[in-house]
Amino acid sequence: MNYRLPAEWEEHKSTIICWPHQKEDWPEKFEPIPWVYVEIIKNICDGELVRLFVQSQSEIKKVKKYLDRANVDTANVEFIISETDRGWMRDSSPAFVKSGNETVAIKFKFNGWAKYSNWKKDKNIPKTLSKVLDVNLVEAKYKGKEIVLEGGAIDYNGGGTLLTTEECLMDKTVQVRNLDFTKKDYEKIFEEFLGIKKVIWLGNGIAGDDTHGHVDDLCRFVNYDTVVLCGENNVRDENYKNLQENFERLRGETIANGSRLNVVKLPMPKAINFEDMRLPASYANFYICNSSVLVPTFNDPNDRTALNILSDLFPTRKVVGIHSVDLVWGLGTIHCLAHEEPA
Repeated sequence: MNYRLPAEWEEHKSTIICWPHQKEDWPEKFEPIPWVYVEIIKNICDGELVRLFVQSQSEIKKVKKYLDRANVDTANVEFIISETDRGWMRDSSPAFVKSGNETVAIKFKFNGWAKYSNWKKDKNIPKTLSKVLDVNLVEAKYKGKEIVLEGGAIDYNGGGTLLTTEECLMDKTVQVRNLDFTKKDYEKIFEEFLGIKKVIWLGNGIAGDDTHGHVDDLCRFVNYDTVVLCGENNVRDENYKNLQENFERLRGETIANGSRLNVVKLPMPKAINFEDMRLPASYANFYICNSSVLVPTFNDPNDRTALNILSDLFPTRKVVGIHSVDLVWGLGTIHCLAHEEPA
């Protein structure tokens, strides 16, 4: 099939989110999390439909109370009743590709980041969404095997170029997705199921990343030929070396059509540690929706710098900071919890 994976900044029909319910994701800090989600939903539904997973019919009433208190127009919120283990929809949702004017859902295998055991309900999310959205579901297989791939492991420009990391996809010892796959195997898979002509391989992701190297905490396309890449100026920070190496990898890089790739540096916030644990705080985990770009912020002086950089890169959208100090205790922020449905 001649598939194309649309860029995130292309028009959405909806954004898919799951109302937070797994308190173990934010141990002893769950109370503020629903209110963070309210702010995210409020900003997204200004410009598009929000499809919101809830665990039961009774949960809808509870969620509506949150939204009503914040004056969110629930006319632009559609509830999907379906049990899930977690709520990280970027990773458990299918990839939505275009085949001509038709949207097709590509189902990759989700296995809890090759780390956690509670993913059996989440593996059903692609089937549920294909029914709700009334789109065909295609199961991605390679040499007869299911392909493990999370949405946060890739980023794409809508024109056949994809970003990913060796730490995530090529790891053979820590969080192993597809043990025997080579880079050429992945490149064939990305071409067949996502229409990708050029894969740009980065090295390691950021410190504290529970997924073991997701690119959406590290480097993101902001237009057809431009990426933002996280950079760290503090030579003593554990991110410094890896981020410098990734910058060198992108120097002189091109996209699928041969055009030169533009690289804009995005700062990192100071290290956020909680209970002796480095958290994956990154401004690169922003989410692009129809009317806004939602950016995680961390009570850090670099919040303003990051918002200004992204404002310059998205002049036609509101760039909105979402306070994420509590949210990142769940080891993910805004991009991790949302997934676009292309128009």
